[in-house]
Amino acid sequence: MGGRIAGRSKNRKVAVVNNSSEDLHVSGKRRVVGVQDVVSSAEIHRAVPGTNPLKALSQHPGVMFQSSDPQGLGQWTSMLYMHGFQQDQIGMTVEGIPIGDQEFHSFNGLNSAQAITSENLERMDVSLGAGAESIAATNNLGGSLQFIGSDPGHVRKATIGQTFGSNSLFHTYVRGDSGDLTKRGDRFYVSYMRNDTKRWKGGGHQFMQQVNFKLVDPIGEHSSLSTFFNYSDFEYIDYQDMSFDSLKNGGYYLDNFIGTPNGYQKAYQAALGIFPSSYSNIVDKTDASYYAASTTSRNYIGGTTYDFELADRLHWKGTVYGHGQYGRGSYTSPYSTSPNGAPLAEQITVTQQKRFGFTSSLNYTVAKNDISAGVWYENFSVNVDRNAYEEPLLGQGKPVNPVGSLPSPYATFWGMQFNSNSFTAYLQDTYHPLKNVSLHVGFKSILQTVRAGQTANMVSYTGTDSLAVGSVTSSRPFLPHISGDWRFLRDHELYFDIAENMKTLPMAAYKQGASPFALTGEQYEKIKNTIKPETNWTYSVGYRYNSPWVSGTVFAYRSDFSNRLQQITAGTIVNPVSSVANVGSIAMNGVDAGLVVRPLKGLSISSNVSYNHATYGSNISENGVTYHIKGQQIVNYPRFMYKANVVYTIGDFTTHFDATYMGKRNYSYTGDLKVPSYWVENAGVRWMMGKTIRKLTHSSLPEDLSIDFNVYNLANQKYISVSGENGNAMYGDYQSFFVGAPRQYFGSIRMSF
Repeated sequence: MGGRIAGRSKNRKVAVVNNSSEDLHVSGKRRVVGVQDVVSSAEIHRAVPGTNPLKALSQHPGVMFQSSDPQGLGQWTSMLYMHGFQQDQIGMTVEGIPIGDQEFHSFNGLNSAQAITSENLERMDVSLGAGAESIAATNNLGGSLQFIGSDPGHVRKATIGQTFGSNSLFHTYVRGDSGDLTKRGDRFYVSYMRNDTKRWKGGGHQFMQQVNFKLVDPIGEHSSLSTFFNYSDFEYIDYQDMSFDSLKNGGYYLDNFIGTPNGYQKAYQAALGIFPSSYSNIVDKTDASYYAASTTSRNYIGGTTYDFELADRLHWKGTVYGHGQYGRGSYTSPYSTSPNGAPLAEQITVTQQKRFGFTSSLNYTVAKNDISAGVWYENFSVNVDRNAYEEPLLGQGKPVNPVGSLPSPYATFWGMQFNSNSFTAYLQDTYHPLKNVSLHVGFKSILQTVRAGQTANMVSYTGTDSLAVGSVTSSRPFLPHISGDWRFLRDHELYFDIAENMKTLPMAAYKQGASPFALTGEQYEKIKNTIKPETNWTYSVGYRYNSPWVSGTVFAYRSDFSNRLQQITAGTIVNPVSSVANVGSIAMNGVDAGLVVRPLKGLSISSNVSYNHATYGSNISENGVTYHIKGQQIVNYPRFMYKANVVYTIGDFTTHFDATYMGKRNYSYTGDLKVPSYWVENAGVRWMMGKTIRKLTHSSLPEDLSIDFNVYNLANQKYISVSGENGNAMYGDYQSFFVGAPRQYFGSIRMSF
């Protein structure tokens, strides 16, 4: 994941790699076949309202979603892995609109939690393989996710939901459905969501609000238009990145100073080398706590999707969309002096993104074939600046509000601008020789060109006469995909999937990730003609059984990864010395197994296990030092995971309990330091109060009136959640993980009328 601040200073020097390129309950309404999976509406909405839907996905085998906040909304402080692939290697769309690589400073999209309100989600369609030719993405090495929103209802309705919780959480959701406005069924909904909470440690608030709008316009019997719009405003005071040093010697609740008593004074004195007495045993005191670190993101994204029946069994489908984003990531640097002499300065990376694009496909069913061909085009332009803002002398003013209105910067340390054109095309055919047999053959072509320019460069800060200026092209004309599905006997299914895929070269500004443009101009010139995009071949086979009483699945996969790109970093993380290297191959083998038992009406008991053996294929040499990582498990992803879930509905009450075991993870590339394993459990109960009261009193109370109570981290487990957000050390410690939230309580009430 590209760094928010491109590093923070360390007294020691460590070789670090940023691993930005490293990285089931089935809906009854949508049949799952082959390497597909579905996260149902029931799974998504079982969680606390406003929770990132990726937390529901994480209950499925092979998926790991980590976050430092209980709702999983933090843009910098959350991370998704799926079968060893990180979120920037998983293609994602929302309502048919591509949302990019999910990097912190994303150039081609936005965070999935900010793209649609979770209460408006109908389901998530998941592809576990590297195929999915039709997905509008240039990064789906490890699979794809499609977020499908609910349509407006045919009946006029209003929905109101209110949630309260630990840390003064206040979550509000309001939605209005117009109902059918015409005989043909034109209808829309509009919703507003507001989520405001204090942080569970330290001070400061985390705030988010969203507006969603969707219009559905049926045309005849088999054609339609739909329009979706999303506005999101995200203002988060982030938790401080931790190291094993700061965790052991500073404690689980160590954090930045903002929002605490005399917080700015403490940060001011710490910048002068005067630390609180509780910091005495911390080796790196300066980086243990800053004044503040934050994320701000404002997005406008929308698109119109069409599905026109051109002739019998011939449809033309597509989406036209646009997206604008203003984002920034900040921290209060104790290593920069403001012009007024204050020993602190607010450093903020400001990103402004504009993009537009379209998808278009023809889909034809003839004889025993389902044939489709399509294209996707996208253009984006991005400006990125690293600015510095003056902090006040002690007692002479308020510090900069990192998520509020900003004064004029006193300096721009560096600035870059980017422009890109992406194009993909695909052709695929699914052949049904028998009613219970499907054979799929297809291929995808990818072409992307990215141009970068320099708009500012303060040599005293960057240490280079020039940033990376130029262009790179990623292309592959033929990426094949073959799969088959056989449904035999009763309720049994066997399937296989083979695909080659490519991720276009990563896009990141100076020292922001494993990108050729994250380098100095001199480094860029050396590698621009030899650097290659990451590619992989993925092979998978599976078996699935479904009956009213029992469901089971076994899924085995192998992935051969080539041209693994890493950001090699040494020294400080405030202003590191970075290079991008091709570290060779990774061989990944894994298996998932899941079982769901339904012994009683309303009772579902599920469990699944996942094993992943993903190892580096070669050692790394940097600055004359060879690091022996060959054969080591990839960083940040465990070899073993176990998950269990119980859901029981009796009458108007539903209870649920889930438990997750996360195996240990390599924290350093050489494996000398590991993130410990842990268990975490969650539980909840829902009472459909409206139904109960109507039965007992025959009142006119709305039937859809419910009360929920949820507990997160039931056993109050202390554990390390996200790891590697700032990269991983080749060996030893590094300030690059977050701890998980302690036990949290939530209560919700929701009514539709």
